[in-house]
Amino acid sequence: MTTAAPPVLDVHTPLSSYAVVFSNSDDTLQILFDKISKKAHAEFKGRRVKAGWVKYSWNDAIWNLDDDSDYTIFVWRQKSLAPGDSTPALHVRNPEEPLPSANEYRNTSYYTFKTQPGQPRRRSQSRTQTQGSVRSGKTQKAREEPPDLRKAFERFHSENGVRTIMGTIGPVENVRMLLRSGYRHVYISRKFALKHGFIPADATPGHYGYGGLVNIGTWPVTVGQTKTMHTVYLSEESHFDVVLGRSFTEKRQIKMDPVDPTDVRCMDTGEKIDCELVILKDGKGQIVTVT
Repeated sequence: MTTAAPPVLDVHTPLSSYAVVFSNSDDTLQILFDKISKKAHAEFKGRRVKAGWVKYSWNDAIWNLDDDSDYTIFVWRQKSLAPGDSTPALHVRNPEEPLPSANEYRNTSYYTFKTQPGQPRRRSQSRTQTQGSVRSGKTQKAREEPPDLRKAFERFHSENGVRTIMGTIGPVENVRMLLRSGYRHVYISRKFALKHGFIPADATPGHYGYGGLVNIGTWPVTVGQTKTMHTVYLSEESHFDVVLGRSFTEKRQIKMDPVDPTDVRCMDTGEKIDCELVILKDGKGQIVTVT
């Protein structure tokens, strides 16, 4: 008689790896936190795992697992796996504790310490010093003079912007929208909401987002030829009228080409979406980073 393998999640910390039994139909986020806390009781010095401690890997990226909204997406992603696909691994760390230093033991399965494909291993300091001792003085001087990293950093940002697409939200057409999978929901700015009647014109302090994000209902968002319904939140974003976060990218199955940032496709319909890169600068000409 063959016994079915129990559903498990691989868990990696900066110092160790283990697995916990997990059911995406019966367990909750708090139950998952409890299981990890018991498993790593000694490593975490008896402290309970909580929001801000857990991340997971998905599609070559690392995602937060902080609240019920993150957990819902995590479970949905698990259920969408094809047979034979590996379950996303969890990465757990107390952010108040420092990471192991270079001369201490590090768990190579923890995402921070993973060696990326094609990335050369660092040579030890002693080997570098030995090789340097036999080089000429001119070669040694050239090796010690680093390139202008600040100019390279600024040039990188000047050549890379944020992805924006055109679409319709509610009754408003031809709206430039920021495509940002790092955000959680769909958001509209206060100015845009007032101008187009999403909130009353006589909104007073203490209402409609002055005290934080406020849910202003479900609205249709049309990108390309497809309309989908999304819960919309009011925000104080000043750079873009509309921000399309994970609730949009997950529903439309947005795929972005890491080589060509303007190549954006909606995999639910196979449609390619016109995308433009926008670089924001302030009054002094400095690049504004949209986080």
